[in-house]
This record gives sequence, C-alpha cells and structure tokens, in this order.
Amino acid sequence: MFLVMGITGKVGGATARHLLAQGKKVRALVRDPAKAASWAEQGVELVAGDWNDAAAIQRALESVDGAFLMLPPIWAPGPNFKEAKGVIANYVEALTKAPVPRVVALSSMGANRTSGMGLITALSLLEQGFRNLTLPIAYVRAGGFYENFLYGLHVAQGGALPVFYNPTNRKSTMVATDDIGAEIATLLSGPAWSGHRAIELGSMVSADEVAAQLGEVMKLDVKAVAVPRADWPGAFEQFGIPKGQSGPAEAMYEAVNAGGMDLGIEGTEHVPGATSARDVFAAAQKAATA
Repeated sequence: MFLVMGITGKVGGATARHLLAQGKKVRALVRDPAKAASWAEQGVELVAGDWNDAAAIQRALESVDGAFLMLPPIWAPGPNFKEAKGVIANYVEALTKAPVPRVVALSSMGANRTSGMGLITALSLLEQGFRNLTLPIAYVRAGGFYENFLYGLHVAQGGALPVFYNPTNRKSTMVATDDIGAEIATLLSGPAWSGHRAIELGSMVSADEVAAQLGEVMKLDVKAVAVPRADWPGAFEQFGIPKGQSGPAEAMYEAVNAGGMDLGIEGTEHVPGATSARDVFAAAQKAATA
C-alpha cells in the first residue's frame, strides 16, 4: 500500500495511475472523498483529511510501504511562505510518529538554492524541513511542467505563444507531469535505498522548441514571444494571481532565466523526460475534441 498526496491534481494523479498500473494498492488523503469518487471506483482507499492536519496525515501513513508527499501549489503565498511551512511541519510531525519505509517528495529544479528562487523557495523549505528525518527520502526535483503551456492551445491561434522565458532560445529543464508520476511510482515500488537522494527530472528545452512543437500539433507556424518584463504583473493577473501578489512568481521566472533550473547540480542523479511537449499538446487537443 502506498500513500499518494494530491491525488486529484496532475502529479498525484499521474503517480496513482502508474502505481495502479503496476498492480499496487494506493491510499489517498483527500479533503472531500466525494470529489475523489472516481479514484475509489479504481480501488483507491480514501482517507478523509488534508495536509493542514498532522493527525490526518499520520492516519494516512499508518502501515504503508511508502509515501509520496507534495506541497499544495500556491501561486500567491503568504509572508515567508507560511502555508508551506505549516504543511512541512505537519509532515515532519506525522512522519516522526508514523515512520514509513520510504518517502518520495515532489521538489523542483532550483530547490538546492535557499534564496532568490521565488515560488521554488517553498520546495527548498521542504527539503530543509525533512533534512533531520532519518527515513530514506528521495527528492524529485522536477523541471517546469509542459502542462503550464497548455494555454497556448487557446491563445496561439495568431501564431504567437507568449512566455516568461527570455531569451526564448535559452534552454531550461522541463518535463511532463506523466513522467514525474512514472518516476515517483518507480521510486516507491523499486529497489530500497538508504539516506536522502535528489533526482533531477526532465530535459533541457527552450521556449522556442515548445512553441514549434505546439505549432506542429495546431498545424500553424507558432513562435515563442517573450512577455516584456514590465508587463509581467498584468500577465500574471490574467492567469489568476491577485493584483500585487505576483512577486514570488516573477522572482521564480527571473531565476529560471538566469539559469536557476539548469541541470547538473553536484551530488544529484538525473532522469531525462520521456514525453515531449508535442505529446502533451496532442493529448490535450485530443481530449478536448473527444
């Protein structure tokens, strides 16, 4: 039995699908079991609760063979990442009371840095918070999600894909969420290890390459166009970030553009992505027209 946090999201869902495909039993901690009914129908054991409740996490951890843990994605975090710190403290408390044979934690490229990474700071705090746990822990430092470009299927009809990557031909680490789920499932069900390890997951890809692959799917000539820096706050508002709260997101992309998510950090392992941006766009387009 493996605990999967965030099962109703992209990475948690991908992890659960891969584990179920291996014939493994899966447990999930969910705030509203009714919203996860489709998972229960697939045999997933649902435990009511969420990551803001250490006791609920502890219950979900009882007697599992391994656990996938992640932070809730928050694009407009409170001061000093208070939400992330609260969840991390709950995880540490629960894991101390209910230790498990292995933990896989979703982290990010750039989490090795303790400052200057904007939103990625939350994942750095996660790794730091788990540092004193003596359990076998693997930090999956994923690249930027290809799924974050899916807005392009709607906005690139005129041939332009607006991006925060600048210059657009500079490569950074990117990956598909299905590849993240596959790697997490492999780590949970594969050979045991001791100590803590960090795995860089993804391949170096540029926004220009992503735009070209989007164009192949849309059968259009699509070019990546860097959003002017002065226009970032307004652009983030269009993505749903409240006015005046886009600072951490802006800092993250500034760090990415400065090389903060490049592969090759000393002491890490590397697993390349198997899924391309083209694959992600094609699957989303097929699903939208089904």
